[in-house]
Amino acid sequence: MEQQLLDLLMYTIPALVTGAIAFLFFKEHTQNENNRRNFLITKDLQKEAFPLRLQAYERVTLFLERIAPAKLLTRVNPISSNKDDYENLLIATIQQEFEHNLSQQIYVSDQCWSIILAAKNATIQLIRKANKHEKTDSANKLREVILTELMDKSAPSNAALSFIKEEVSDLW
Repeated sequence: MEQQLLDLLMYTIPALVTGAIAFLFFKEHTQNENNRRNFLITKDLQKEAFPLRLQAYERVTLFLERIAPAKLLTRVNPISSNKDDYENLLIATIQQEFEHNLSQQIYVSDQCWSIILAAKNATIQLIRKANKHEKTDSANKLREVILTELMDKSAPSNAALSFIKEEVSDLW
C-alpha cells in the first residue's frame, strides 16, 4: 500500500510541476499577446488622432489670432459712435469666435485650454477697462485707447500662442 502511494506520488508530482509550468507559460504568452494587441490598437488610434489634434491646435491658433485686439479692431468696425455699443460688439464677436471653437478643447491639453480661456477673458477685460478709461468718449476713441494700451504690453493672446507653439513642438 505504501509502495502504491509512493508510486502515485512519483507520477503525480512531476505531472503537477509540468502542468504548473505549462500554465505559467500559457498565461504569460496570452498576456504578451494582449499587450501587443493593445499596443497596435493604441498606435493606430494615435495615427488617426494626430491629424485631428494638429487641426485643433491650428483652429485655436486662428481663434487667438482673430481675437488679438489689433486684428479684432481692424476687422470689426463700429456701427455707431457709441462706445458701449462698440464694446458689446467686440465682446460678442470674441464670444462667437470662442463658441465656434469650443469643441477643440477635446483635442488640446487641459493646461492649453485653460491658457486659451485666460487669453480670451484677459482680452475681454482689456476692452472693458479701455471703455471705462476717462479718455474714452466714442467708439473710435475706444479703439485708440485699446491700441495705446497694447503699445506698453503685448496682447493676451500672444502668451497663449507661445504656449501652443511649444506644446505642438512637443508632439513631434
